[in-house]
Amino acid sequence: MKSMLPTLVCLLTLSACGPLSLYYREGESVSRMQSETTECRVQALKDAPVANQVRQSPPVYWPGRSYCDGRGRCYRTPGWWEPGRIYTVDVNKGLRDTVEAQCMAKKGFRPVSLPPCKQAVKSRVAAVRTTTLPPLNSASCFVKFDDGSFQIITPGQTG
Repeated sequence: MKSMLPTLVCLLTLSACGPLSLYYREGESVSRMQSETTECRVQALKDAPVANQVRQSPPVYWPGRSYCDGRGRCYRTPGWWEPGRIYTVDVNKGLRDTVEAQCMAKKGFRPVSLPPCKQAVKSRVAAVRTTTLPPLNSASCFVKFDDGSFQIITPGQTG
């Protein structure tokens, strides 16, 4: 467990640097958007349930090597097979994502992805959790808080 802690900390740190993907409808409350998203995810899970398949990548053959000594005698080591990697794939994931997106589109939401704000933008704006989805433009970005909430910042707009 101790050896996993540094890896977990690194992953959490890196995930804080990635984009914020959410469904967006200008003027909608964040709580309503989250509620509608959950409802659509549950419906999508019913319509396209998890269907895991266990798969294996092909095995790889590593041929042996030939070694020759100073007297001209050569030796060959045997080759070996390395088994393929075993992994699991949810074959319905793509369909489930499509069903979820269609459900949200029917409710008037569209998917958006916002980049994290640069320090210069963060320092000019008071840290206030977003409760209503604001107008967006190409410069919009987000700040994520420790409790999982976020602030959407659109430079050039107040409020």
